[in-house]
Amino acid sequence: MAVIIDTVSATPLRPRHPEKVNRPDALSPAKPDWIRVRAPNSRGYADTRNIVKENGLVTVCEEAGCPNIGECWDKKHATFMIMGDTCTRACAFCNVKTGMPDALDVSEPEHVAEATFKLGLAHIVVTSVDRDDLADGGAEHFARTIRAIRARCPQTTIEILTPDFLRKDGALETVVAAKPDVFNHNLETVPSRYLSVRPGARYFHSIRLLQRVKEIDPTIFTKSGIMVGLGEERHEVLQVMDDLRSAEVDFLTVGQYLQPTRKHHAVMRYVPPDEFKGLEKVAYTKGFLMVSASPLTRSSHHAGEDFARLKAARAAASR
Repeated sequence: MAVIIDTVSATPLRPRHPEKVNRPDALSPAKPDWIRVRAPNSRGYADTRNIVKENGLVTVCEEAGCPNIGECWDKKHATFMIMGDTCTRACAFCNVKTGMPDALDVSEPEHVAEATFKLGLAHIVVTSVDRDDLADGGAEHFARTIRAIRARCPQTTIEILTPDFLRKDGALETVVAAKPDVFNHNLETVPSRYLSVRPGARYFHSIRLLQRVKEIDPTIFTKSGIMVGLGEERHEVLQVMDDLRSAEVDFLTVGQYLQPTRKHHAVMRYVPPDEFKGLEKVAYTKGFLMVSASPLTRSSHHAGEDFARLKAARAAASR
């Protein structure tokens, strides 16, 4: 992976991940056939891309290099990433640009709502970069976005994927008060891998965040996900499941970590599909209402269909 240095223009290009430029390359094994996907080129993909660009929006589909972008955008399903395209943290797995973000765009909530309307989304997923530079971590911006979507598209169900709001007192309460239908916060990996994979976060803070959502509003579905292939052990994954269930989390996703560049954390192992099936079965026995576990599972992949099944599972469990 090369780092391009611009010696021509007046304003040199800034590396996407300046904190990783001087790291040695981390080599991953070749990708197996079961996680290869086709390049996106459909009409639906192009239409979705145009709507996103017309409204000046950022999507995590593009910024994180999601392998499912072709499939989702062909169906006009996009996950909007609010509060800019630059994250204040530098996780070892993530391809989102790092650095000091710009000021918030106060019109962004309305733009997200308008794009939701134009795409005809029955279920929308909204995520964000980490904004440790803001006093509330962007909580009020999340709440405004939820309210704007409700006003423009009252029938659309709303799923949010939030940062951890670490050391941001009152931030979680602000977001929960806006009443999203699904509150997602990803653990990303097992506790033993946090220092090398997610150094800016704290595992038990994230568990507590998810638990607090249920304490504040038990009607909101909670969701979390991890990646495998980062050097974790099976028993550690099972412990994460237990920790999430102790926090009453409803929905678990498990997907394969894919290395964005050679400067990011290496893939330690490609987990075969049958192991994902085994993890899914174990997770259901632990009491999750919904589990999605496969090499290409991502937090917002098939989110609308999964939400319908999640509601049905809750209704069945309450009978």
